[in-house]
Amino acid sequence: MKLLVDFLPIVIFFIVYKMTGDLILATAVLIPATMLQMAYTWWATKKIEKMQLITLVLVVVLGGLTVALQDGQFIKWKPTIVNWLFGLGFLGSQFIGKKPVVQRLMEKGVQLPTHIWRQLNLAWVVFFAAMGSINLYVAFNYSESTWVDFKLFGMLGLTFVFILAQGVYMSRFMPKDSETED
Repeated sequence: MKLLVDFLPIVIFFIVYKMTGDLILATAVLIPATMLQMAYTWWATKKIEKMQLITLVLVVVLGGLTVALQDGQFIKWKPTIVNWLFGLGFLGSQFIGKKPVVQRLMEKGVQLPTHIWRQLNLAWVVFFAAMGSINLYVAFNYSESTWVDFKLFGMLGLTFVFILAQGVYMSRFMPKDSETED
């Protein structure tokens, strides 16, 4: 359910764009949709994650510039900035604090050696840097419609593939359950 709520503003943005072909209108709808999503999240959980807050601020600022200046270039930068900020956050966690971000997020359900957590965290740094760069490449080398499709399906698909690959990698280092004989 959380995943659906998190992606709802992007889906609404996509639908409005596909129905109208108007990036400015889709962005104008994205801003209140993201605010409503945050309000619902706060109401349901009484907390807002830092990632969600960063995304909200960038949607409001870059989306606001897009609408006010009637220039879609601003909103096209949002996924890149979000990904690069997350990458910097993950990278910083390698040096600040006792545990990298990926370990803090997943250690309740997964036990791994410390060096593997650090490798996974660095993999996320590379992934976020690559996603931000790919977004810029698509945004400024392909049509607006292709970028909108990529924003929803391409980025989601690449994230899904990366998470699956990470799961396969992690499984190699997870403790095996000992089998008992009857």
